Amino acid sequence: MSVRVTFERIGAHTHIRGLGIENGKAKFKSQGMVGQQRAREAAYIIVQMIKRGKMAGRAILLSGPPGTGKTAIAIGIAKELGKDVPFIYLSASEIYSAEYSKTEALMRAIRKAIGVKIKDLREVIEGEVKKLEVKMAPHPYNPYQQIPESIKITIATKDEEKTFSAGTEIALAFIQQGIREGDIIMIDKETGKVTKLGRSKEAPRLYDIEGEEYLDRPTGPIIKEREFIYVMTLHELDLRRARGGSLLSLFFTTSEKEISSDIRREVDEWVKNLVEEGRAEIIPGVLFVDEIHMLDIEAYAFLNRALESEMAPIIIFASNRGFTKIRGTDITSPHGIPMDLLDRLLIIITEPYTKDEMREIIKIRMREEDVKLTDEALERLVEMAQEHSLRYAIMLLAPTKEVIQLKNKDIADVEDIEYVANLFSDYKTSAEHLKEYEKLYLS
Repeated sequence: MSVRVTFERIGAHTHIRGLGIENGKAKFKSQGMVGQQRAREAAYIIVQMIKRGKMAGRAILLSGPPGTGKTAIAIGIAKELGKDVPFIYLSASEIYSAEYSKTEALMRAIRKAIGVKIKDLREVIEGEVKKLEVKMAPHPYNPYQQIPESIKITIATKDEEKTFSAGTEIALAFIQQGIREGDIIMIDKETGKVTKLGRSKEAPRLYDIEGEEYLDRPTGPIIKEREFIYVMTLHELDLRRARGGSLLSLFFTTSEKEISSDIRREVDEWVKNLVEEGRAEIIPGVLFVDEIHMLDIEAYAFLNRALESEMAPIIIFASNRGFTKIRGTDITSPHGIPMDLLDRLLIIITEPYTKDEMREIIKIRMREEDVKLTDEALERLVEMAQEHSLRYAIMLLAPTKEVIQLKNKDIADVEDIEYVANLFSDYKTSAEHLKEYEKLYLS
């Protein structure tokens, strides 16, 4: 007997559900967000502008010290926009890839952040399988093995019944999906793609408990036109075009080669024509670029030009750097960003958390990671957040949980927190250790 073991991965921002705004004002604690009311209200205005289509081609900078919630606010923006709006996270250091140039990496990220909702009318066969006959034949390379050669299907709706014959590929699709009499299916006539929709309520039930979705038998003709809505990104359309197939082909292989500007221009024209015909809608998404200071002068120049394109997403930069050199130059600038780009950004500033805000954030993370602390242990952890950093205090929660489980305890006390803190150093203590034993380290 096999046993499936599942676990939930808890990330640094899994508790974020939105920006925590009510009637345009940020609540002190809401939807996983704590504090930073001014920054969250500014982000909410950005969300409204995005929804009204007034932010295309503009960029935002989230500026603040480390651990002040810049990434959390960016994720909150994504949550507020909804699942259909593409949200792409990119660390600036990722663009330096050996596979393709940095401008290609940036262009791919930009194209991934622009969604296209395409409406497509397709002719389908839809109904309940009333009768199913699969004809088997010897395998061409192994006469002892049987493979499906063809299939004969009788499909019915409440108003019509028809019999169809099909070849090996559709027969295989039926077998692979376990389709049987009584199932409701849909077959795309053009591509032959078979989809099992569920099981008919009129079909007999074999068991009291079944993992099937029971549906009413469809009405109307068996062969009908249905409207399908595909939400794809410009990058996905680029890949399909680069492959040489249909822009709406169902199967494709990704390519690690650079995509030419001619292909992207063809895709843009195709999308524009669909929009003019009322068959598509462009959904400007969000590209979040963290560690913006890692970009060099060439990448900044490329982004400056890309922002002026009519096919540009909303770009959010994040920086925890002060005055630093622009990579690839000897010029010092705020955040390491050229002044001409910095001048066209809407800047949202995040500030260090207060003691009360740190306490509430730690409480949220305690619930998220299912760790219980005594009131004294919680206050000690808040003190550590003030002395060292909030991130350090939060990271101590997971090892603290392991320690109390080893001790068969349900709640961690101050002694447990001090024990874990003694085992795991913060970055300041690590730096002091490095200075003390500098001569022993390799230079």
